[in-house]
Amino acid sequence: MSLTLDTYRLLGRSGLRVSPLALGTATFGTEWGWGTEQDEARKLFDLYIERGGNFIDTANTYTEGSSERMLGEFTRGRRESLVLATKYTTLRRPGDPNSAGAHRKSLFTSVEASLRQLDTDYIDLLYLHVWDFRTPVEEILRGMDDLVRQGKILYVGISNAPAWQVSRMQAIADLRGWSPLVALQIEYNLIERSGERDLIPMAREMGLGVIPYSPLAGGVLTGKYGREDLTAANAASGDGTRKSFNFALGMLTERNLAIADVVKEVAAELGRTPAQVGLAWTLRNPDVTAPIIGARTLAQLEDNLGALEVDLTASQLARLGEASAIGLGVPHDLLASDHIRNVTAGDLKIETRR
Repeated sequence: MSLTLDTYRLLGRSGLRVSPLALGTATFGTEWGWGTEQDEARKLFDLYIERGGNFIDTANTYTEGSSERMLGEFTRGRRESLVLATKYTTLRRPGDPNSAGAHRKSLFTSVEASLRQLDTDYIDLLYLHVWDFRTPVEEILRGMDDLVRQGKILYVGISNAPAWQVSRMQAIADLRGWSPLVALQIEYNLIERSGERDLIPMAREMGLGVIPYSPLAGGVLTGKYGREDLTAANAASGDGTRKSFNFALGMLTERNLAIADVVKEVAAELGRTPAQVGLAWTLRNPDVTAPIIGARTLAQLEDNLGALEVDLTASQLARLGEASAIGLGVPHDLLASDHIRNVTAGDLKIETRR
């Protein structure tokens, strides 16, 4: 089934329509040692919009603020037709303890700074970026709800947080009549599937749309790394390249390269690129709303958008799933076992509600 960027999906339990691929803009700016200059970033933005895309993802500290500032310029004149998502909680001013964290002061000052950098009156979707283990959830939820009531943000979401905290927050928001969380941003791809244990089922049950970041595992699923890179990246560790960065994050391993090999095999069968197959696998998950693509060049963006046209067969999906399978852990493996099925249902035939 072929998709297009203007085949919109609803975001969680909201009526907000978003494209099935979001444009990530952490590559807008070169302050982090890689990325793209403003002129090239503008071309990426324009191509995405021309194809019908409307979902733009950034954060208050991406490329030291350059990402938001560029978007402020790029969105001028068409702001209302776009869904702009940004984030807060990361450190904005080194040495200032209140310029980071999930608390109310950080929330309000960060939103005001983002509004200035984005040159807009409101933010469509604000994520709590990183869980800080210090701020009471009631403080977070009440602050977010206050900003929604003020019209400075329209929807709220969360990223990089434990599933039990997210579900707890959603229950409190429902009970108190505060703005509910509508989006969950997590790392999710063929290499990193641990979100399937609790985060993704929780999102499905609690009404949060799943927005995967790093759907190509930092480029490992594009097929550009080989076994020789396992030692080469180690030798170059700390040199500031993306390869050494991936090695430091533990992305370059024998297991991960074996998964990438299967992706390449499927891509060859389909006459597609490995990047398109990796993205298509994520897109076809019914629990996923919109993976975030982060291109540095027009060629990369064109290639990523081609994932919308990829049809994976049941056999290919099974091979990809088998190569990347993980154990679900306690209690999920036990609950899925034949023993538990026998002692709870016996020979009964019961339809499973999805």
